[in-house]
Amino acid sequence: MAISPKIIQELREKTGVGMMDCKRALEEAGGDMEEAVKVLRKKGIATAEKKSVRAASEGLVKAFIAEDGRTGSLIEVNCETDFVARTDAFVALVENLSRQVAETAPVTVDAMLPAPYGGDPALTVKDAVIQTVAKLGENIQFRRFVRFEGDLVGSYIHAGGKIGVMMQCAASDIDDDVREVLKELCMQVAAAAPRFVSRDEVTPEVLQSERDIYRTQVLSQGKPENIVDKIVDGKMNKYYEENCLLEQGFIKDPSVKVAAHIKAKVGDRLKPGRFVRFVLGENMASSSCGGE
Repeated sequence: MAISPKIIQELREKTGVGMMDCKRALEEAGGDMEEAVKVLRKKGIATAEKKSVRAASEGLVKAFIAEDGRTGSLIEVNCETDFVARTDAFVALVENLSRQVAETAPVTVDAMLPAPYGGDPALTVKDAVIQTVAKLGENIQFRRFVRFEGDLVGSYIHAGGKIGVMMQCAASDIDDDVREVLKELCMQVAAAAPRFVSRDEVTPEVLQSERDIYRTQVLSQGKPENIVDKIVDGKMNKYYEENCLLEQGFIKDPSVKVAAHIKAKVGDRLKPGRFVRFVLGENMASSSCGGE
């Protein structure tokens, strides 16, 4: 019998299950709505959305860089256990979503959910997440993404998908050396967690806050007023060394500053730009989750 789009939509609204699964369930149930719900429940699909109340603090951070190296994405997708995070079905979902972000430039996770899913255009992104929930039996959340586009974009994933970095650089005369330095810079961000590229990017608010903290510390130690500013300046230089990428010690040789390492290897052909660093599960309370 022919199943009308209206009744398929009705079943979808009732169960939260994707359109194709609803259609198949209705066909199997001979068009009977309640029987179709039972069919979906027996398959474990109709209960998928109920799993969204369970904590999803494991998962993967994944990057996708386009073949030309000019576009990239960094995303985080969460699940409940590390075991599920390593399954082929979960990894495939994350890989497809990371590629889709890079290729389609969505504005937000929420805006991406109703879009056709890159791994199967017959599904929406939300349907794909729900089907993976049903298959693996755990809550899955498409939490966040960042997309970069520019001269040269690179990435580095650390600790099996627990930490991910993506960086955009201005680059000329791109060759293997330039690409290698970009990879090293992404590794540097992953390991040393700088907040800024250079001291020029430190905002006046952060600068003033740090100076006030250091000044209070020095005064509380009873230092003479006439040397307080000199000590604070020294502490600020230390702050720049710890928090500004170009002033950090290079992870492979801490005696060399990152800026000097870049200069020695590629001269002026690579200039680090913006970067993003995701740590799996960080600040979960403030996350914007996109799937069930």
